[in-house]
Amino acid sequence: MTQQEVSLVLGTAGHIDHGKTTLLDSVTGIDCDRLEEEKKRGITIELGFAPLTLPDERIVSIVDVPGHERFIRQMVAGASGIDAVMLIVAADEGVMPQTREHLAILELLGVRHGIVVVTKTDMVDEELLGLALDDIQTFVRGTFLESSPIVPVSAVSGHNMDALRSELSRLIDVVSPRPRKGPFFLPIDRAFPVSGFGTVITGTAYRGRIVSGIDAQVLPLGKDVRIRSVQVHGKNVGEAWAGQRVAACLNGVSVEEISRGDVVCAKGVFRETKCFDVRLSVLGSATNPMRHWQRVRVHIGTADVVGRVSFLDIARLEPGNVGIAQIITEENVVVIEDQRFVLRMYSPLETIAGGQVLFPYGKKPRGKSERLRYREMLADFSGAQKRDQRLRVLVDYFGQILLPDLVADMQETPGDVRSLSRALHERGEIVFLDGNPECLVSRERYGTLSDRVRSFLRSFHETRPYQPGCQTEEISLIHLRDLDQKNARSLLEQMAEKEEIVLEDGMARCPEFQPKDDDTFRRLSTKLLSLCGERSFQPPEIAEARDVLGISEEAFSSLVKDLREQNRVVIVTGGFLLSADVEERLLALLRDANQDITLAMVRDLTGSSRKFILPLLEYLDSKGFTRRVGEKRVLMQKATLTAGKRME
Repeated sequence: MTQQEVSLVLGTAGHIDHGKTTLLDSVTGIDCDRLEEEKKRGITIELGFAPLTLPDERIVSIVDVPGHERFIRQMVAGASGIDAVMLIVAADEGVMPQTREHLAILELLGVRHGIVVVTKTDMVDEELLGLALDDIQTFVRGTFLESSPIVPVSAVSGHNMDALRSELSRLIDVVSPRPRKGPFFLPIDRAFPVSGFGTVITGTAYRGRIVSGIDAQVLPLGKDVRIRSVQVHGKNVGEAWAGQRVAACLNGVSVEEISRGDVVCAKGVFRETKCFDVRLSVLGSATNPMRHWQRVRVHIGTADVVGRVSFLDIARLEPGNVGIAQIITEENVVVIEDQRFVLRMYSPLETIAGGQVLFPYGKKPRGKSERLRYREMLADFSGAQKRDQRLRVLVDYFGQILLPDLVADMQETPGDVRSLSRALHERGEIVFLDGNPECLVSRERYGTLSDRVRSFLRSFHETRPYQPGCQTEEISLIHLRDLDQKNARSLLEQMAEKEEIVLEDGMARCPEFQPKDDDTFRRLSTKLLSLCGERSFQPPEIAEARDVLGISEEAFSSLVKDLREQNRVVIVTGGFLLSADVEERLLALLRDANQDITLAMVRDLTGSSRKFILPLLEYLDSKGFTRRVGEKRVLMQKATLTAGKRME
């Protein structure tokens, strides 16, 4: 029969000195106590690993965790990567404190499959064994082990060991192997040098496949590395995958640089964080509620960091309850969606809560309504069964998002995100602003932006009916300023493709708009400028000019606005219309006079009155053509420029 690797990890748990390591030695033939101190003290301090060959030749990885309360950190680091468990209880002692804490940790970590193994049966009589079995049945009631087999064995005498192997084989049958898809993610639990090879790390692969010869990253260290070689159960392999115990030789990083809690992962996909969103469960056995901003020890993957719990809308979470929270750490960590974690009291060290990562890069919503909207996003994101659905949830929440940010938030490769995005785009569920999935926009956001453009254009046409349209640059800079120029231009182009607007000669207009006849504009503008010229230094008031032209207030406003934009007319204090020609004539008179400017002097030069002269002089002051000095004014050098340049 050919041996077959199974993509899952089987772990042990239980109180100190209940025979976990001895049992594994019996079923695997490997002593997991590898440290000299472990041999000397007779207890497991660090994680131990071994392959287990089942009767049908399937091979699974086993993690042996410490049972001593002082080594809960190591226990959690090992248990966080397991798919099924053997809970070990010694027949001569029964359920003990660390048995209880280990089972609580396993439940918090989402382990849902396992068996109970009663060890040291050779050390008790039938009566004591019966009492131990009753105690265990009572203990596991209401937990995921309630319906699991309880297998009494003796690793010393070999009693019932074949039955244990058969039960382990049946256990493996009901555990779903971890998916091999997606970018790989491997928390590091050990790092050590190997002569002639360099830095070797070990860990349980959480996700994807790790392949020899590829580039990778060590985070949060932030170092690029190359996977030199990969081993599984001491054998060189071309690749390893999620659910396997893996040893990998890394080029580009030293042993001294790596710490437990670092991860080896696909390059350019994951990033470090100090804030992640979670579904938090407080143990029913906890003596106190979890309070907002409570300081805790956070155990996630192989990392152990100090952090705080931040609730979005409550002050505390009572024992036995579940809520949404953010975990804010004091050090950078690297987490993945759906990853399980455990929280322990900072002091005294006591397991009090745990849960599941909903979103790996927590945001900090402000205000009640935004917090509610954020909670809804988290619920939709975690509830979505398909990757494209999760992508759409993010796009809908942010409104618009760039591809690199979406790759990080989704924790998928750029190629996969592009494929998912294209599928959503083709179904009309999202919009690409630049024609490819580099800037993704929700349908709601697209609607908001396009409505904003159309609303502006309608207003533009009402006030400037003679203009063929508005310059697209103006629309981009003013009305689409929250987009860069490239994406603003792309939005306008897409609106044009959908016939929501018309683009012509660098201008945009509403499809239903037709500019008024140019001949009419020229006729009216000529008439208005002629009036200004005739009135000269006694310029007409706005109301007077409108009456002379005989057009509506709206049409007149549009005409004046266009002429002002063309630098052919200005409005001075008092509501007088001053044409560029008249302004130039006035400046020419002042230049030729070559003397200080007074009200009387200007009156004599122009034959006008104080009613008009004062507004005209104040206008020249505002433009920097003249400067007032006491009761007089002096002509500035700027006034020597041409009228056209001045009015620009």
